[in-house]
Amino acid sequence: MDYEDDQMCFVCGTQNGDGLHLDFELIGVDRIRTEFTPSKKFQGWKDVLHGGLIATILDEVMVNGAYLRQIMAVTTKLEIRLRRPAAIGERLIFYGQILKKNTRTVNMKAWAEREDGTIVAEATGLLMMMKVRG
Repeated sequence: MDYEDDQMCFVCGTQNGDGLHLDFELIGVDRIRTEFTPSKKFQGWKDVLHGGLIATILDEVMVNGAYLRQIMAVTTKLEIRLRRPAAIGERLIFYGQILKKNTRTVNMKAWAEREDGTIVAEATGLLMMMKVRG
């Protein structure tokens, strides 16, 4: 399979009309950050953000943490712990961090916080580096 960025990614693609259009900011040599304030269309239970969307953003934070550092990789393993519910309309801050980089893999962690620093969810991931055609 060839991997090509056509800007249609659900989380960060600028051309995806149904996407989240999140922007990512590199922090230091190993971290990344983004923010998301969910609207009601992303709820699971009434006024609670769907956990699957949190998982999706955590995955994307990890992949973009590598990608924006010129490491082309895809997720091969993802473990998530949803610690607290996130409310619809509540701004969440997502962080990712490279833990270890080998010749073929990248170990990452990511987490989501409320504005007061309370952790809502945590994830670890194993990314496999890939070749990208241009």
